[in-house]
Amino acid sequence: MSKARILIVDDERLNINVMISILSEDYELVIAKSGEQALKRVAAQAPDLILLDISMPDMDGYTVFERIGEMTGGNKRIPIIFITAMRSPEEEIKGLKMGAVDYITKPFTPSIVEVRVANQIEAKRNRDELERLNRTDALTGIANRRRFDEYIMLQRESIVRSEAALSIIMIDIDHFKQFNDCYGHGAGDDCLKRVATALASKLDRTTDFIARYGGEEFVVILPATDSEGAAQCAERLCEAVAELEIEHDKSGTCGHVTASFGVATLLPEQREVSVEDLLQWADQALYQAKTSGRNQFRISRQG
Repeated sequence: MSKARILIVDDERLNINVMISILSEDYELVIAKSGEQALKRVAAQAPDLILLDISMPDMDGYTVFERIGEMTGGNKRIPIIFITAMRSPEEEIKGLKMGAVDYITKPFTPSIVEVRVANQIEAKRNRDELERLNRTDALTGIANRRRFDEYIMLQRESIVRSEAALSIIMIDIDHFKQFNDCYGHGAGDDCLKRVATALASKLDRTTDFIARYGGEEFVVILPATDSEGAAQCAERLCEAVAELEIEHDKSGTCGHVTASFGVATLLPEQREVSVEDLLQWADQALYQAKTSGRNQFRISRQG
């Protein structure tokens, strides 16, 4: 397991050195000596935990806290522990009401720092794992419908800013009901897992995205990809499924498992088109692929 990344925000070198001596063996540490530096560090790479001094000259810890929340969509995404020499209950209540997960007071007691940091890192890992499970299809290990819905909306919004096309590919395994009836649901589950892995292996870019859409259906999102590029991707995906050569004696298409693909593209000037419309275009193209003999892709004429 890689070391958790902790951002220490403090304008006093002595405090930073003490924290480094306590935490450097177990964690990857990043230092910011001002509020502005802290915001830049978070923007560059979000840490797993922030230790944030309240009293700083250019921007106090409360303001930094609020700015980080605005950047990350809510302070619960990155746990923040306030560091302070102030010991009044009112100050502690203020920070906790804002959303801080804990307080560490100066002068530092190493054992208390270690325990409080370790507790928050463990809690963060547990939350991240739960979040991952909530967005992952349990059978295939790829993203689930919930994660797809989130990602497609983000990409839909981004094409307005980037002025780049957005393409999607709807995928349906051919004659899957007959496969389950012939070989059993255990074999059907194994088929779904193998197909998902094969499809995912053909996506080259980190921004390319695949999810299980439901049952034997999958969907691929291709940001900054025009219709021609999406068609090339669909052809690779179609070949990847066929190359698995999973036996399917009850297929009306051929003797092994195949899939059909529907491609749709949203152009930057089509800003009025909704995600639902784009999905409908892809679904119509998928239907055309199936009625044309399956084991092939079709491109929506609207995209």
